[in-house]
Amino acid sequence: MSIEIARAYLESLGMGDRISEFEVSSATVELAAKAVGVEPARICKTLSFKLRDGTGILIQVAGDARVDNKKYKECFGEKAKMLSPEEVPLYTNHEIGGVCAFGVTRDDVRVYCDESMKRFDTVYPACGSSNSCARFTPDELFEVSRSLAWIDISKLPETEQEA
Repeated sequence: MSIEIARAYLESLGMGDRISEFEVSSATVELAAKAVGVEPARICKTLSFKLRDGTGILIQVAGDARVDNKKYKECFGEKAKMLSPEEVPLYTNHEIGGVCAFGVTRDDVRVYCDESMKRFDTVYPACGSSNSCARFTPDELFEVSRSLAWIDISKLPETEQEA
């Protein structure tokens, strides 16, 4: 079970106590926010992409942010192509609804954190199942997920309204 992979990974870092499991689903931003009791923006979505060369990219982004295709292309040099539902567990060890960067074992998967999360003291990424999350500051999440860099590939709702 992928929550066990995530749990083992976080426990190896002494952070197993950061995990919460729920009686209800937390598979979407809205459901997770309700389960945790926070605004949806504080839920960290882990978005999964594949580059032309077949390598994977996981980008952790705030729950209210959307990928800005122009910014993504500027950052990675090609158009965004999300992993298919069948590819997600092959690249991440987790099923959709529980995707996180904890326990990813493939060498060809890189992890990044999006600047959109820096607005908050605490964010809540999934933890390997559709009814779990973990609690971290954005900087802790950056370290724990072994992110390579803070990037800016998102747009927030107020940015969309201004456009």
